[in-house]
Amino acid sequence: MKCPRCQNEDTRVYDSRPTEDGRVIRRRRLCERCNFRFTTYERWEEPPLVVIKKDGRRERFDRNKLLNGLLKAVEKRPVPLEALEDIVRDVESRIADRPGREMTTREIGEIVIERLKHLDMVAYVRFASVYRQFTDATDFVHEIERLMREHRRKPAAVRRRK
Repeated sequence: MKCPRCQNEDTRVYDSRPTEDGRVIRRRRLCERCNFRFTTYERWEEPPLVVIKKDGRRERFDRNKLLNGLLKAVEKRPVPLEALEDIVRDVESRIADRPGREMTTREIGEIVIERLKHLDMVAYVRFASVYRQFTDATDFVHEIERLMREHRRKPAAVRRRK
């Protein structure tokens, strides 16, 4: 494994452990030349996960693309990175469990929106504005009004827990 800093090929693994789901091995590495420490993830090779776009095109699922979208939605919000990684893992595992290992962008968006709704309302509205293609301020107002109606329907005990 090449060092990302100096491109030296002499690196060594000094820590190795499986991730929570056991599907990935996390390895901490050290460059023998510049002493730079970095992390790599080792996954077993499987048939690709496929996303079906709105126009019918199929492309490989890109976990970084989804994570970057989530990071934009939670920017300057008190949402831990681990929570976003959980959402990405959830989407990934749901696609993997499907026949043909395919899922539409609409289905992925609905999973993410539902998870964000319970995680952070501001991030939810930000993500929804892109996913549902809000065109003007009235779209935001309608979505927030809908959320407020849902919130009022919840029992008081559930609302207080947040």
